[in-house]
Amino acid sequence: MVHFEAAEGRTRLDSDGDDCVIPMPISLDDLKVKSDDYIEDSITKDKVPDAKYFSVAMGQKRKHEPCLRKSKSFQAWKNAVAKIRSMNDPWEKFHFEDFPTEKAIRHRYNALKKEWVRDEVTVRMESTPFGHGAMRECFRMKKLSNFSRSCDWRSNSNNAVAKRYMSPVDPKMYFEEVKLQMDAKLWGEEFNRHNPPKKVDCCQMAVLEFPDKPGRPLYHVENFIEGNYVKYNSNSGFVKDDIQRQTPHAFSHFTFERSGHELMVVDIQGVGDLYTDPQIHTACGTEYGDGNLGTKGMALFFHSHHCNNICRSLGLSQFDLSPSEAEEIKSHSCSSTQSNTVLRGNEEICVIPSEYERTHLTEFLRLRSSSSISSVVSDTIMEDEPEEDDTYGSTGLQFNCGYDSGVGDSEKRQVLDIYHLQPPNGRARRQRFISESGSTTSNDEEKLLFQELLRRKSKPSCVADEIQSRSLVAKEDRPGNSILGKIHLDLARYHELSRFSSPGDEYDKTAALFHLRRAADCGVLEAVIASARIYLQLPHNILEDIDLPFSLEHEDIGLDYMTYAAEAGDRAAMIFLAKVYDTGLNLGTRVRSWTEAVRLYSKAVAALTEMDDDGHFDGTMDDPQYQLIARQAEMYRDGGFGLEINYAKAAELFSTAADDAMESMKGRIASKYYELAEEMSALAEEA
Repeated sequence: MVHFEAAEGRTRLDSDGDDCVIPMPISLDDLKVKSDDYIEDSITKDKVPDAKYFSVAMGQKRKHEPCLRKSKSFQAWKNAVAKIRSMNDPWEKFHFEDFPTEKAIRHRYNALKKEWVRDEVTVRMESTPFGHGAMRECFRMKKLSNFSRSCDWRSNSNNAVAKRYMSPVDPKMYFEEVKLQMDAKLWGEEFNRHNPPKKVDCCQMAVLEFPDKPGRPLYHVENFIEGNYVKYNSNSGFVKDDIQRQTPHAFSHFTFERSGHELMVVDIQGVGDLYTDPQIHTACGTEYGDGNLGTKGMALFFHSHHCNNICRSLGLSQFDLSPSEAEEIKSHSCSSTQSNTVLRGNEEICVIPSEYERTHLTEFLRLRSSSSISSVVSDTIMEDEPEEDDTYGSTGLQFNCGYDSGVGDSEKRQVLDIYHLQPPNGRARRQRFISESGSTTSNDEEKLLFQELLRRKSKPSCVADEIQSRSLVAKEDRPGNSILGKIHLDLARYHELSRFSSPGDEYDKTAALFHLRRAADCGVLEAVIASARIYLQLPHNILEDIDLPFSLEHEDIGLDYMTYAAEAGDRAAMIFLAKVYDTGLNLGTRVRSWTEAVRLYSKAVAALTEMDDDGHFDGTMDDPQYQLIARQAEMYRDGGFGLEINYAKAAELFSTAADDAMESMKGRIASKYYELAEEMSALAEEA
């Protein structure tokens, strides 16, 4: 594989160290014209013939054709190609001519169309592995080009690495790994489209199936490349700080914003900016294997990430961190000592049971084991064209995980209309796939549509912009669906578990409360309720050991959060606020109002059989329906604090409360309410 470094004098935002520069056989020096002496001036030497049999036009034609063949750039490329051809095969010493030739079925994934393509290939593979990692072992392989008209393995084959799991696994894992890496490659192309100082790419990967071998074994296959293999970050917050790289971390941040917070490519490792074995976190946390930690993995990344020059040049927004966290990142003291990705089941549990999670258990934090095979070997796939394509699978362009992507079929049609394109219909012509064009995009329509969808989904990483964008879209200006808020809530929980503290030290309570409030500001209902109870000095399940001193300011903040929770449909918050306006206790700077109390009591009664905006059903009966209804009747009977006396309304409510008490098998209470209803009816008639 040829790797080109930037020419001298180029402005570099990515401050790579010298040890990151990979020595490669071919460089730009091979393409530069160092002297004009060795190139003939074809224009001056190719004279127009004097023979009268040739026209002037023919002479001009002969005059310029040699110029094209012997131009400076043509000669430079010719020299580079000659140098490549003169290089010896580094695997010649392994004598692949002694290995049997085998037929295999190659399965490749198109990330843009979400389709699989398969074709038949010819390979030779070693029978014994030359290396192994924690889970997989590696075999050297040569693959014959599909375009070769002869079986010349010396000149028409590629060096590749085949990998297989050492322990039996579900065959689906092989295909999921390829899907993950090809999706990450697609995001690398989107990153490059924004012209960063350094382009990135992910190694191309495929699945090889050997139908003639017992059990039809599967292998992952990638091209073999050599170089300095570096792991820049992991799926659980590790950031390599002894080599100052900015591109890998900016790439992870970019994927988070560009996907609208729905995913993040992490576990960046490879040779230079050619990455292999990445991991993708998704908001739902259910795709891409056990290494997908969901919002918890995103939280771990942002706790160790501080925006660099490339982030700023791409217009990415700074993720909100407390002052102590930001200072810790600048001092490079927050990097985890564990760089390996770890498996689901070996994680620290980041979830402290809340009032909701006691009945609706959340998923445990999931981590992933090291998927890298070697510190000196990373790989990509062959660059051949299938002779026949067998396409299977479903098409699709969206990448949502249960969250509203905001782009429907009508908007897709609108995007196509903007660019005067026609959607593919009928049997499409054969597309050029990844290995053919070096790009995961198949055609102009799909590329433009994909980019337009990303543009619409793109969201900033800071809470202030999140609040502003949510306020502009009425359907999203409700609690419960903010991915950014969930990330901040996870960070608060991690702090409470001392995930970022030294053993024996107290966790950073200020930072924990900072993230809890950011989660509440984003509308995460659980964080809203927890923040309200902390500021109102009520028992709370999150950050239980944080107690704030009493003040009217804190009480007002707590009531603001409680009001937000009540409007979101939390019945307990409605009842709490109703009692506050009813009794006048814990009002802060607010004014006692029975009108507001009646409204909230009525809303709590109506909300008993409904779900709140977090999708939870609140069936607690600490305040039975008949009591809430009877209290409204009493306020209409007595009047005051902005509520006028209304005996007819009181009679109606007492009667409803009596019926509800009877259904609850409270006969004596029901009789009492029936008597009060009759009294209110009599007073209403007299009035």
